[in-house]
Amino acid sequence: MATQQSPTVPTTHEEWLAVYGATPERDAEFITLSGEEIKPLYTAADVNDAPDHIGLPGAFPFTRGVYPSMYRGRLWTMRQFAGFGTAEETNERFHYLLNHGQTGLSTAFDMPSLMGHDSDHPMSLGEVGREGVAVDTLDDMEDLFAGIDLGEVSVSMTINAPAAIMMAFYVAAAERQGIPADRLAGTIQADILKEYIAQKEWCFPIDPAMRLMGDMVEWCTHNMPRWHPVSISGYHIREAGSTAQQELAFTLKDGLTYVEQAIDRGLDVDDFAPRLSFFFNAQIDFFEEIAKYRAARRIWARELRDTYGAKNPKSWLMRFHTQTAGVSLTAQQPLNNITRTAIEALAGVLGGTQSLHTNSYDEALALPTEEAVRIALRTQQIIAHETGVTSTIDPLGGSYFVESLTDEMEAAAYDYFRRIDELGGMVEAVKQNFCQREIADASYELQGRIDHGDRVVVGVNRYTEGDDAQTPILRIDPALERKQVDRVAAVRGRRDGTAVEAALSALKDAAARPEENLMPHLLDAARVHATEGEIIKALQAVFGSYTETPVF
Repeated sequence: MATQQSPTVPTTHEEWLAVYGATPERDAEFITLSGEEIKPLYTAADVNDAPDHIGLPGAFPFTRGVYPSMYRGRLWTMRQFAGFGTAEETNERFHYLLNHGQTGLSTAFDMPSLMGHDSDHPMSLGEVGREGVAVDTLDDMEDLFAGIDLGEVSVSMTINAPAAIMMAFYVAAAERQGIPADRLAGTIQADILKEYIAQKEWCFPIDPAMRLMGDMVEWCTHNMPRWHPVSISGYHIREAGSTAQQELAFTLKDGLTYVEQAIDRGLDVDDFAPRLSFFFNAQIDFFEEIAKYRAARRIWARELRDTYGAKNPKSWLMRFHTQTAGVSLTAQQPLNNITRTAIEALAGVLGGTQSLHTNSYDEALALPTEEAVRIALRTQQIIAHETGVTSTIDPLGGSYFVESLTDEMEAAAYDYFRRIDELGGMVEAVKQNFCQREIADASYELQGRIDHGDRVVVGVNRYTEGDDAQTPILRIDPALERKQVDRVAAVRGRRDGTAVEAALSALKDAAARPEENLMPHLLDAARVHATEGEIIKALQAVFGSYTETPVF
């Protein structure tokens, strides 16, 4: 009887490759969402084994997290984005979220507010309160946070071109609650460069827009020690179609440009850098996203310490907010989005985020219903309390695959830094449409993979059966627009018109003096109930407006 030969058991990587090569691979892409090739196996040979390369949590270079205890000490802030209709409707949603366990507030503004238009402006017609809350005046900001102690709650505001104006409204509203600016905690996005790169919501040309943002950062540095005056945002860069590598590189280069601007204004890097924060996307490619966050912390720490001379270890820390990817949500089979959001949120947590927003399953269709918002929040709470992933710090640290991806992500970012520097820096690169072209090319390439079926999107280009049910959606009452327009008219009717004209005239005069900080003048305009649109118009009289050069 013939003896059956035992299968070869590989004992080296080379032997394993020979055995693996004899087995046909299935017909599928083995690349990341960003198009990077993934090897079938990662080993110690793929990892930098220098003792200080990865480090420890809370220790330079912070690859494994910015705090020694991470989630064993404190969970991330569960901060759900909210805003629709008028300030009263959003205030009700804020109270609902706080009553259901949310630990911070995140404000979504409507398109007219984001673009610097009042609700009664012709360009606002049909858009008021549709994708966020309408805030035209100090009165709206007061109503938005009615019954909420602004000295106790942390508030995030996602607005950019008119950020300094909304900041003035917020500080003035807090003053009327008896709360001084130095007690306010939270974040305003204010990341103006990424508007020209990706989100396309601007009010002024690039240079005066950079000045306005710099004025706010400088003023907050001196007056609001608990406030993060800019949230350097990769989220919208990714939503515009960038790769993970582009999101990482362009976001960090934006941030480093703001650091240089503040230093050029005479600020000490350690006076403002500890309050810079970041905002990243959590896309569906699980391991690529985790690697992105780990590389981001390491690059930021190194650059702040070694390039910009920060001495305070708090200046080296990259603290960031994460939001799951809106662009990954599908209108087809929307309940699948619950699963997508859970996976993306888990990537954010395993990547060490400090706060997290989970998208609602119906957001590809409309603003979310209360049920969808509750499921999104419960997703975070299940991750925090049921999965066990918070029991140990950086549980994926040391993974050959994750560490190799992290190193590759870091190298790609530095390659982009080099190319941007060759163009004269980030502001010049944006003016030359470099980042915009890179994103357009990446977006086109990914969409081609989806259209050809190479990249599977469940319910869209494969497994499409069973999408017959109607999903209940939130519908904004059209009457709310008329209500908000009437509110603006009422404010104009009861305010002191002479005081408004004087404040706007002083603001224009200050805008014409490049060395003068505009924040005190914006506060003066807010306190006399000037509208956002009136303030923008006054500044545009000095700064001008902006028209984009299209990129194809």
